[in-house]
Amino acid sequence: MPVGTLGTVKGVTTSQLAETGAQMVLSNTYHLHLQPGEEIVADAGGLHRFMGWDGPMLTDSGGFQVFSLGDLNRIDDEGVDFRNPRNGSRILLTPERSMQIQMRLGADVAMAFDQCPPYPATENDVAEACRRTHAWLGRCADAHQRDDQALFGIVQGGCFPHLRDLSARTVADFNLPGIAIGGVSVGEPVEEMHQIVRQVTPLLPADRPRYLMGIGTLREMAVAVANGIDMFDCVLPTRLGRHGTALVGGERWNLRNARFRHDHTPLDASCPCIACRHHTRAYLNHLIRSEELLGLTLLSIHNLTHLIRFTTAMGQAIRDGCFSEDFAPWEPSSRAHHTW
Repeated sequence: MPVGTLGTVKGVTTSQLAETGAQMVLSNTYHLHLQPGEEIVADAGGLHRFMGWDGPMLTDSGGFQVFSLGDLNRIDDEGVDFRNPRNGSRILLTPERSMQIQMRLGADVAMAFDQCPPYPATENDVAEACRRTHAWLGRCADAHQRDDQALFGIVQGGCFPHLRDLSARTVADFNLPGIAIGGVSVGEPVEEMHQIVRQVTPLLPADRPRYLMGIGTLREMAVAVANGIDMFDCVLPTRLGRHGTALVGGERWNLRNARFRHDHTPLDASCPCIACRHHTRAYLNHLIRSEELLGLTLLSIHNLTHLIRFTTAMGQAIRDGCFSEDFAPWEPSSRAHHTW
């Protein structure tokens, strides 16, 4: 899922986004509440119409801002008391308020309000975050009243196996339409993340979507899919694009580099995106060096296409019965480079 925090995937139109093959887009409850506000979005007919995207959408709950904006908030059992970074006013975001906002935004999937502890954190702090996350999930389930919107729960537990086990079983007991694994990609070693996925996924219902939050690198996605994960989101493709970096064959290429100035070949001859079909490495190098906005847009479109081609290829490999051969475990030297 490309990340469109404020109802836009940065620098990319919805038509361009559809051409990447994107099937679903993520937006953020907290940021849309601050600007423009959920009432304006609701008056427009909901988030789909507001941003002009007719595919599925998911809204994060705002819980991640508990983690990422730690210097602006205070957490207790009631919810999170934020200081608005725009004007300094106080905002109390509770499970019930998160549900109200997400129901007004109208995305197809709403995420439960949770507490994501930082890494590293003590076992006591992570246990407290789990207790609060589970209590908040019950309040979210009670407050969520929109039948055309699926509520997903979130598993927490940090890097403590017994807490992950407790959280997975507790969240699964709510019998929700889908479940996410949260609290990863927050600074822990990547092998710790893989171990969390291997431990938690078998405890989640196999007939519901299983969503690994904040992951968007090829190897990590392939290992996660091998262990039963279905959904991902990540800001990486557009963030790299805005900094002049392209994803090519699993590598990161800095298009400012002088080696591209006279290279009149496509960025990736196998890629169907507009940047690769119509432009050369030399032209992209020129745009990035000239700080032209078009260069950042083209690289963002390419990077999104790159990740979506990879996940699409994994899905096809599963249907063809050759996923284990081509993608699991995925390593840079494996056949996966040559099969998508």
